[in-house]
Amino acid sequence: MAEKLKGKPVADAMKEELIGRVEALKARGITPKLGIIRVGARPDDLFYEGGIKKTSDGIGLAYQVFEHPEDVSQEELEKSVTAVGADSSIHGILMFAPLPKHLNEKKIRSLIPVEKDVDCMTLGSAGKVFADDLTGFPPCTPTACMEMLKFYNIPLKGKKVTVVGRSMVVGKPVAMLLLREHATVTICHSRTENLEQACADADILVAAVGRAKMIGPSYVKPGQVVIDVGINEDPDNPGKYCGDVDFEAVEPIVEKITPVPGGVGSVTTIVLCKHTVMACEMQNS
Repeated sequence: MAEKLKGKPVADAMKEELIGRVEALKARGITPKLGIIRVGARPDDLFYEGGIKKTSDGIGLAYQVFEHPEDVSQEELEKSVTAVGADSSIHGILMFAPLPKHLNEKKIRSLIPVEKDVDCMTLGSAGKVFADDLTGFPPCTPTACMEMLKFYNIPLKGKKVTVVGRSMVVGKPVAMLLLREHATVTICHSRTENLEQACADADILVAAVGRAKMIGPSYVKPGQVVIDVGINEDPDNPGKYCGDVDFEAVEPIVEKITPVPGGVGSVTTIVLCKHTVMACEMQNS
């Protein structure tokens, strides 16, 4: 039976550290604050927003939601994002995406100041991540993967890591973060030849492809660590969620594995809060 790498102990440890950092900022008369920009009211956005509020309250982080109707105009949203970016009391900005199709999302993202872009929504932030500039914030989910590997003392230096998925949200940035830790990284995708073998050869496998239970027993090997980033509706259990890994089939084989739910996803919110606190510290250095 594999060791389950649960997210809650990771998030709890991060929370304790952040409470101290927030208190230190408040002692200087500074309250770190997150601005949340939301268009419409999609259930998944509202769920994530609720988690952000609860976590923020737990560490003393302030927040403000800037809510817009689904039919908001390009001009109105641009004005709002620009105003939030210019507000010196707001240190980090999260904008829920994707935006409605009538909006030019690329233009709107570009209005978020890089120093406040705590979830890597701008090209400037992505450039910093890929250039190893530590003043740029990677996306929260890849950072959550790294926080879990660190918490569970999983060595990365010199290890072979296979990342399945090449999105700018998870696959590419997590590869860059792994390279920072001196791992040897292979990025795979749907057109990779001998994909199963590429996965099974790895010491650590990161599944971020967005396909329910795609990673089965033939993709893994004994002694392997599996980080499952996926969150999909479970095709075998309507109304429930599963990862990109077929957990029941893979768990008896590998050494360590993150569950879904209860794994990487449960660390993402506290990472967002950490990035906001870091942004506040940098803006008030």
